[in-house]
Amino acid sequence: MIEPIIVTALPVLFLILLFGGGALFRRRSIDMDGKPPIGKGLFYSSKYAILVLWAAMVFHSWGIGLALMEVPGLLKWAALVLWGAGFMLLFIGRLGLGDSFRIGSARESTRLKTHGLFRFSRNPMYLGVDATILACIFYALNPILLLIGVFVIAVHHKIILAEEQHLHGVFGDEYAEYCHCVRRYL
Repeated sequence: MIEPIIVTALPVLFLILLFGGGALFRRRSIDMDGKPPIGKGLFYSSKYAILVLWAAMVFHSWGIGLALMEVPGLLKWAALVLWGAGFMLLFIGRLGLGDSFRIGSARESTRLKTHGLFRFSRNPMYLGVDATILACIFYALNPILLLIGVFVIAVHHKIILAEEQHLHGVFGDEYAEYCHCVRRYL
């Protein structure tokens, strides 16, 4: 019984942090919604697809069977570890960005974050999302979830490349030096 509660709590708490933070941003006249760095349709469909994958993981944890075959116990535990690790990256990354967090590219000036998790990865939150997606795929072994996951990961890579161009334009040499010292993913 503890497994479905934990599986459910992590995305719920993250979404509360995300949307609660957005409400706090609006009170301080900060627009959390940045400009989509790629086409709007592709950008937002990838973001909503994450929610579909997370919901599938939650439903499967509560016994709404999505697996087409028996998931080996070791793979299930690996999925749960990825799920937890992914959300830890998401929580720590979101909190580490503070007021610089945007869904998309910031429309106003922000600060380049290079401390905390950002010392090890330029995109720890995308790594967190990727980990949760892999967790969903491994946990349910469903080919539809695999296809949705591949779509999200591919689109997010495209988003990262576009965001990097934006950051090069905004922060110039400071961002170039950061890129030289810190890898895109790990």
